[in-house]
Amino acid sequence: MAALDGLPPLRDVIQRHGLDAKKALGQNFLLDLNITQKVARTAGDLTEATVFEVGPGPGGLTRALLALGAKKVIAVERDSRCLPALAEIADHYPDRLEVIEGDALKVDFEAIAPEGPIKIVANLPYNVGTQLLVNWLTPRQWPPFWQSMTLMFQKEVGERIVAQADDDHYGRLGVLCGWLTQAHMAFDLSPQAFTPPPKVTSTVVHLTPRPEPLPCDLAKLEKVTQTAFGQRRKMLRASLKPIGGEALLNRADIDPSRRAETLSVEEFCKIANLI
Repeated sequence: MAALDGLPPLRDVIQRHGLDAKKALGQNFLLDLNITQKVARTAGDLTEATVFEVGPGPGGLTRALLALGAKKVIAVERDSRCLPALAEIADHYPDRLEVIEGDALKVDFEAIAPEGPIKIVANLPYNVGTQLLVNWLTPRQWPPFWQSMTLMFQKEVGERIVAQADDDHYGRLGVLCGWLTQAHMAFDLSPQAFTPPPKVTSTVVHLTPRPEPLPCDLAKLEKVTQTAFGQRRKMLRASLKPIGGEALLNRADIDPSRRAETLSVEEFCKIANLI
């Protein structure tokens, strides 16, 4: 991509600005510019979109998003050391990159979202990735402010996001994502694609919102899934006893001897609606 956008190679940027990855910030920099472009392409057409990015670091993915035509990128970066490198990218793409210094968990993305299509594309820090996903899945209104999310996680988390009933990875996150989105794992990345290499394989997950999810109260659904999967090896008559147990399951026409991982999203919503 250096030839594509005229900016220096990322390794040179990191060395010049002293950007050694910090474990405390969950940093693993993605330096393979072919891969950053592949991630950006997974998000689809960017030419009319504003893209939210979290944890841009030295800006590899940021550069890919801009080079592939993103109308604007709003990047949230907690590490002040990265700001000079991102400023160089902003100078190269006038008026198309806005950098917000701060903790992404404290940013109200919905409030700062401009008009027009919003896409979220990010190589998320491992230590906050799941919480950020849940935050974006639970906005103040639905359909959400975002049109799609293309996010990088540890593969284990990606498997939990896309898991369905009777899958060993199926749990609370799979129910929430299955209720509100259509999600699929796009491709995996080996540890060697990152600096420093993490100890796990990573995966890119693409999510699009369901325009009309099954009617259900979020708080009630979370209560059901937390209770059910809190003792996932027990039969539902036992695990759901604190919220109604067998009587509740009979009203939902669900066999009380089943276990949580066998229930579909629709069945979880049915139980929640009866609370």
